[in-house]
Amino acid sequence: MTVNAPTDHAVVALEHTASAIASARRAAAADRYAADALTVEWRAFGALESIVDEWRELAARALEANVFYEPDFALAAAAVFGRDAGAVLVWSGDDPRRLLGLFPARIETRRYGLKLPLLVGWTHPYAPLGTPLVERDAAEPVIAAWLAHVAADPLLPGLLLLPLVPEHGPFAAALGAILRRAQMPSAAFNRHSRALLAPPADRSDYVERALGPRKFRELRRTARRLGELGALMFTAATEPGAVDAAVEHFLSLEAAGWKGKAGTAAACNDAIRRFVEAALASLAAANQVTVDRILLDGRPIAATITLRSANAAWLWKIAYDETLARYSPGVMLIAAVTEDLAENSAIAQTDSCAAAVNPVIDRIWSERLALGDLLIAARPRARFAGARRLERLRGAAIAAAKRVRGLFAR
Repeated sequence: MTVNAPTDHAVVALEHTASAIASARRAAAADRYAADALTVEWRAFGALESIVDEWRELAARALEANVFYEPDFALAAAAVFGRDAGAVLVWSGDDPRRLLGLFPARIETRRYGLKLPLLVGWTHPYAPLGTPLVERDAAEPVIAAWLAHVAADPLLPGLLLLPLVPEHGPFAAALGAILRRAQMPSAAFNRHSRALLAPPADRSDYVERALGPRKFRELRRTARRLGELGALMFTAATEPGAVDAAVEHFLSLEAAGWKGKAGTAAACNDAIRRFVEAALASLAAANQVTVDRILLDGRPIAATITLRSANAAWLWKIAYDETLARYSPGVMLIAAVTEDLAENSAIAQTDSCAAAVNPVIDRIWSERLALGDLLIAARPRARFAGARRLERLRGAAIAAAKRVRGLFAR
């Protein structure tokens, strides 16, 4: 039997057909989940443990993955960073009902030193992404129902502030469409980009192409020099027991470095340490964590923690032995992890979770993730104009403080 390869025209036709089917499915889902047929409520985080199963199912169907808003991570973090946090939940109207949207937030009664209530998306130093979990097949009805509930509920502020949300992508597109139709005023602040790993179709030799031949040769020479000190081993922990042990290595390395001296390492705070260990143990049980390490004669000298959800990943944490800084063990491990991530076609992109300017990761990862804080007036009488001016002033003050701090650091 002879099998003919598909022509270019056939491939295009198949792509158009697949796109049409996907659009039809979304339209059918949108009809099924009309915004006025959905049930919406606000719950404190302490009351979310009863819906963990529905929450996990929503995370698996989310328009955009956000591991920091999944129950295994968020419930552990709430004990430290979310005692006053809650979430707007959007449910389907059918029976049995399904959880279609989860929008974590906290109610702030004061901002800018003034009495100005805001509903602020829940982020914290260990969760640098504010994309809510939204049913992918009914994104616009779910987002519309969320905004309508915020606008109508007198117990919630009429001003919304979503920190650290991507400026592009499916969520941004769906939210933008709703805001335009509803004529809700909005404004973006703190716009910046951070390193993103989103390999092109040719995923091979990503690090060498990003660094260039000369820098790549320097990295290899540094690795050889480090290898002269003892036996080097690169290892990855993914099984729950192995992850637990590797996490302890990470915590020790972090505490021994500058973060430990500054008192900001996770191990310096018992509550934060418990949260990190609990969150990673739960995620490891779901195969969502990898802890990569470099061992020198069996001793850990660098460790990274990568989290995963659906087809996305986050290079969440890194620590290294600072007494070996001349050998750049942290850079070496990031390069090795990058090659593994780049060659894994199941992962479409990896967020660096880094600051806007990071000289190490910025040099190795070529792509960028554009983020910002989005202020939305859900009610016509919300004090949007004043909040917008104050938010701009606040951003300018923070930027000035960072510049001064940088001058003193130099």
